[in-house]
Amino acid sequence: MKKRILIFVAVSCLAPMMFPHVQAQSSGSLVADAKPGWAAISANIVKAAEKMPEEEYSFRPATTVRSYGQLIGHIIDAHYLFCGPLSAESKTPPDAEKKLTSKADLVKTLKESVGYCNAAIERLTDSQAAETVKLFGRDKARLSVLYMNIAHDNEHYGNLVTYLRIKGLVPPSSESR
Repeated sequence: MKKRILIFVAVSCLAPMMFPHVQAQSSGSLVADAKPGWAAISANIVKAAEKMPEEEYSFRPATTVRSYGQLIGHIIDAHYLFCGPLSAESKTPPDAEKKLTSKADLVKTLKESVGYCNAAIERLTDSQAAETVKLFGRDKARLSVLYMNIAHDNEHYGNLVTYLRIKGLVPPSSESR
């Protein structure tokens, strides 16, 4: 038993030196630590929107769920809802889920919504991240709103991945690097 504990302690102490690339990297900034998560998911969503052929934007695997285009539109609208409280300039969601149907319009508007969020996140400081804002009628810290946006995008990226795979396409996050 003592031998196992000694081995465990030794490996625990030596592992960070042997595998420095595995150590978690923290900038010491709450907002800076959130940025890579946002950058990764927003890039994958844009690539997924670009990857699906135009003729498949009306595809829905069941009548009870959104079409591919409606999912992209929903994500666009949510970006404005979540990033508005983070931004100095709040914008009204464009109702893309209901009003936009073409791939070109949806991809263009998606990129604009990501740009809107990028600008809001870039200007956000740690002290502002702790400030309370209203979201869906409730008080939330700005940092919580940012993470809610990231979580929401991840949830719907999972939907997009399923639709892409049903159509025989490899999702952006699974492409070889």
